[in-house]
Amino acid sequence: MTQQLTRQDPSTWVERLARFGYAAKGVVYGIVGLLAAQAAFGAGGKTTDTEGALQTVLTQPFGKFLLAAIALGLLSYALWRFVEAIKDPENKGTNAKGIFQRLGYAVNGFIYAGLAFSAVKLILGTGGGGGNATQDGTATLLSQPFGQWLVGTVGAFIIGMGFYQFYRAFTAKFRKEMDLHQLSKTEEKWVLGISGFGTAARGVVFCAIGFFLIQAARNNNPNEARGLGEALQALSQQPFGKWILGIVALGLIAYSIYMVLQARYRRLKVD
Repeated sequence: MTQQLTRQDPSTWVERLARFGYAAKGVVYGIVGLLAAQAAFGAGGKTTDTEGALQTVLTQPFGKFLLAAIALGLLSYALWRFVEAIKDPENKGTNAKGIFQRLGYAVNGFIYAGLAFSAVKLILGTGGGGGNATQDGTATLLSQPFGQWLVGTVGAFIIGMGFYQFYRAFTAKFRKEMDLHQLSKTEEKWVLGISGFGTAARGVVFCAIGFFLIQAARNNNPNEARGLGEALQALSQQPFGKWILGIVALGLIAYSIYMVLQARYRRLKVD
């Protein structure tokens, strides 16, 4: 009887959805990182964003099946972020810091719900029609009253997120989020090293995206805004760009592994 109740416990399903979601997010970032690494080291590949990664999956054998699984995983991740924002299982609270973090969870939920929707459109053959979502969104903001200030503020916020990723990486703040007691000291060191490297690489990408948004605001030109794929391409065009792109690409692969580790070891409070 107890086992039956456990299987039907809603919190158990929420936890499974969350872990599935972390794994799916890891797959997407892994593809972005792998393609960028191939481009950096002259083995083909290309710099692309998360939607480009989804299109790459679609071209593989059983692509639609794989993409459907990823879409479900991304939707699961989005739902978990909404649970974190609304139900506050981690007790972030209702002070200014807690509200800010929970709003961040909600925004993250909408982003990954949108990415899941993009995956569904690709499966149905109605996606991948071109356009640049980052530049289109920037143009919309610039057309508003105080549009340049709005875009500049968003850019500064994203750079702030990048520096927060650096802080998390160098303080190993994510260590408290993961239950690693069953690992040996050597295994734990590897987990923390890979997670830190991946988090720092993501911080570099955030800073690059934020910088280009500020440039777009300064010049009132949405075409200067860059998304993930274009930010990676811009890194490759700097002095020693192939090396920079290669390191960041490997970091994104490490971040994808970190997400898979989160799926396995993250402490989840879902009661």
